[in-house]
Amino acid sequence: MAMLKGRTGFRILAYISAGLGVIGIALPLLPTTPFVILAAFFASKGSPAFAHWLEQHPRFGPAIAEWRLRKAIPRKAKVLAFAMMGFSWSTLAWLGSPGFVLVISGVFLAGVACYMLTRPSY
Repeated sequence: MAMLKGRTGFRILAYISAGLGVIGIALPLLPTTPFVILAAFFASKGSPAFAHWLEQHPRFGPAIAEWRLRKAIPRKAKVLAFAMMGFSWSTLAWLGSPGFVLVISGVFLAGVACYMLTRPSY
């Protein structure tokens, strides 16, 4: 019974992640690639058929394969992520957020950017 609950939980997380990834195609503030990679991970634990579908998908499959093989992030995804992080931080500053919010968010965003810069691109 515990195995069934775990698989069901992973399956639900896979569908939620995939849904967020699909929404991210239309909404520029929501990234697609990380959610698709996350969906593939969860699907591999809870729904092999869904995992296979994601891996074979013409749009999502290459990103999943590149991440698994080389931990690579698409160049377009990096550029969009950097632009959105800059836009988000600038919006916080423009709206007059307190200094500690700007520092904490800036450190977090800089950390994410540094991590992304250390990943290969394709």
